[in-house]
Amino acid sequence: MKLWSIQGNSQKLDGGSMFGNAPRAMWTKWATPDDLNRIPLATRGLLATPLNGRTVLFETGIGAFFEPKLRERFGVQEDRHVLLDSLHAAGFDHTDIDVVVLSHLHFDHAGGLLAPWSDARGPELLFPNATFVVGRAHWERATRPHARDRASFIPELPGLLEASGRLQFLDGAQCEALGDAVRFHRSDGHTPGMMLAEILGPDVQGGVHHGGVVFCADLVPGLPWVHVPITMGYDRYPELIIDEKQAFLADMAARGVRLFLTHDPDVALAQVVRDAHGRFAAGHTAASLAARTLDEGHSA
Repeated sequence: MKLWSIQGNSQKLDGGSMFGNAPRAMWTKWATPDDLNRIPLATRGLLATPLNGRTVLFETGIGAFFEPKLRERFGVQEDRHVLLDSLHAAGFDHTDIDVVVLSHLHFDHAGGLLAPWSDARGPELLFPNATFVVGRAHWERATRPHARDRASFIPELPGLLEASGRLQFLDGAQCEALGDAVRFHRSDGHTPGMMLAEILGPDVQGGVHHGGVVFCADLVPGLPWVHVPITMGYDRYPELIIDEKQAFLADMAARGVRLFLTHDPDVALAQVVRDAHGRFAAGHTAASLAARTLDEGHSA
């Protein structure tokens, strides 16, 4: 199996919103804001093949589905569908994808499912040969959102996914499409029912998988959020996400599972380590992945 990081459209969002209650004097050490107080963010997918005999894409980034005014409002930097270009650069087309795994359905993670905006037609679903895997609990949130996060969802997307006939709900730690190759971890702090996919490593000790890679979605969107107390203003339940992140990072560190980061502008992959004070930090980082094996460069 080989892994690729697949770059999607980039964004610039308000730094204060991205770092929650962290003071500006702290977060500007990690990210340099522009004159509108926005920081750069990636929306990066992970491609794995063959995984359980299939070509699998974990998330699709924000894409180019926004009409121009909304694209400007949400800081999307490119008007083309960058993820499709990145797939082509890696030697793939969206029609080659057998499974698309969606940690959750916020537009910056699922917008890439849609064709680029056109004033001549409504939203159109890409990936015509893919099964779409979504957590059932999160689907309930996405189809009946709270006023607090309604704007985070694409209203037309659930209907398009249902109409495809290729929607598969995830109820536990594994899904039919990926079998024993992937284990899912549930997180409710950012949004109810978010599912983090761990591609299980080949090293099994006492029945427990070590190594591997986990798609961190918005539990750990980038390197600064490895610091456990740092949360986003977009998180629904900040205290819960801190507790979830503490347990998650302890597990990943103990088993040597590397973190795949979707929003970090500079780093795609990192190892969880502890600093001299026992706090979580990131090491052994990689800016991108290109046909990388699961155990390449692994340092437990």
